[in-house]
Amino acid sequence: MNFKARLLSIFLILCMVAGIAVNARSEQSIFEEYSFFSNKTTVRLWYTDDAITPYLQSVAVSYSESKKDVRIEPKLVSGIEYLEAINKASLEGGNYPDIFVTTNDTLEKAYFAGLALEADNTDGFFNKVLFPKAALDAVTCNGRYVAYPFYFETSALLYNKTYLDEHAKELAEKAQNGGDSQEKSDESAEESSEGEDAAAEESSEVSEEVAEEESDEASDADSSEEGEEAEESEESEEEDAEAEPEEETTEEETVASAEDVVPTTVKEILGFAGEYTAPDRVRTVFEWDVTDIFYNYFFVGNYMNIGGDTGDDSNTIDIYNGNTISCMEIYRALKQFFATDASTVSYEQVANDFIEGKIVFTIATTDIFQKIENKAVLMDSKGNLVGGDGLFFEYGVAPIPDLDETYKTRTMSVTNCMVVNGFSEHPQEANDFARYICSDTSDDIYKMSHKLAAHYGIDYGNDGLNTFVDVYAGSVSMPKIIQASNFWMELEIAFTKIWDDSENDVCNTTLKELSEMIKTQVKGENVVEQTIPTPPTSLITAGLKEDSD
Repeated sequence: MNFKARLLSIFLILCMVAGIAVNARSEQSIFEEYSFFSNKTTVRLWYTDDAITPYLQSVAVSYSESKKDVRIEPKLVSGIEYLEAINKASLEGGNYPDIFVTTNDTLEKAYFAGLALEADNTDGFFNKVLFPKAALDAVTCNGRYVAYPFYFETSALLYNKTYLDEHAKELAEKAQNGGDSQEKSDESAEESSEGEDAAAEESSEVSEEVAEEESDEASDADSSEEGEEAEESEESEEEDAEAEPEEETTEEETVASAEDVVPTTVKEILGFAGEYTAPDRVRTVFEWDVTDIFYNYFFVGNYMNIGGDTGDDSNTIDIYNGNTISCMEIYRALKQFFATDASTVSYEQVANDFIEGKIVFTIATTDIFQKIENKAVLMDSKGNLVGGDGLFFEYGVAPIPDLDETYKTRTMSVTNCMVVNGFSEHPQEANDFARYICSDTSDDIYKMSHKLAAHYGIDYGNDGLNTFVDVYAGSVSMPKIIQASNFWMELEIAFTKIWDDSENDVCNTTLKELSEMIKTQVKGENVVEQTIPTPPTSLITAGLKEDSD
């Protein structure tokens, strides 16, 4: 190689090194659209939850195969100051995301910062056939759809189906035994009646003998008719005897299953606790994490309103009212029935005790199924706990029960959304990918990431998971009002104070203080609420005390 050729080779090498260095400093992959290695448009996707990594990687590959000119580049990033990091990268023009995943309570902040473009709804994509109402409310901000519902989390009532099946069968047997006693009484009455009929028949036979002497032909005709009537009577009795067991079986089948005895109110749970003969393994009938607002919010969810349905109306703040006070009085009264210590209880502990059959009812989130699956690893092929006592249980899911006949409940939900960055140079490609995920009807999102999609059309092959989807549809989405971003933390503190405090008016004063705090933050001026009389405690807790005896 001559001198000029060597010099040219060195120059090309230096150019390549310099190019790599420039790309490295800009955090831009040399394999993206500006690289001569690929002619595809790269859509960068940022997210913070590592649990969804397998699903995002899988769907990115399948989407790139269907769209030959687009590639999706998922990137797991830190959740600390997440929106701030996206904003900084976008303003600096570096390796910023075209689309990112965030919770719905941050959408107003993202929208006003210019980080959330209005979603593509030109063909009515956002409709109640594809999305639950909670999902549509979650992505609505300032009257516009500014994100795509991705996956959700909410809470529901979990119950030990094995225990409730056994309880239902016991109730059916008691009902059957009561029916048998009544049947025996009826049979005795029938026997007495038959004795009287027999005496009458003997008298009739004497008369018939006299009649026979007078007329053999008439006697023969009468005997023939009586024989036919007797046969018809016997056939009728046999048919009735055959029909009776069928009715009894049908009646037993309608009550001998767990679903028929699942309580629909907390008051019914208290009644269940009073009549239930619990196995030795059961530590308590009903327990939940009283320190976490996610498992407590249902107590006031139907009567507390922060930001309206879509959670972004700063003129709608309703925390302190007669219904919320009454509901919190019920919540506080439950402590005497279920002696849960707020200083020691945790969701992990409650979930583990429930899985091991130490609790009959609890409030849990969708992750309970993964916990059950993880626990199943410790079981043998027959479903017995390895090294344990050989017990295994089935579980069921039901909507959150109402408090009683008067006070209804409503659970809270968090929706993780896909947001198209307002600074993206490829907004159409980003929108198309988000719509692609929202149209995925496979259950891959759960199989790969143990998450439930925030759109309809997926059968998870599990009644419990499908019930969670139904519960989510009617849930309350977390509010988006920036000035009320601390509401959930403050409400959780309020619940803990009410659970632990022994003061008679703690529910009233605590809710009043919370309302004043949040309204002052939102309105920007000091707000003092007019005191509302506390509803009579006897009307709220008397029924519960009676049922618990």
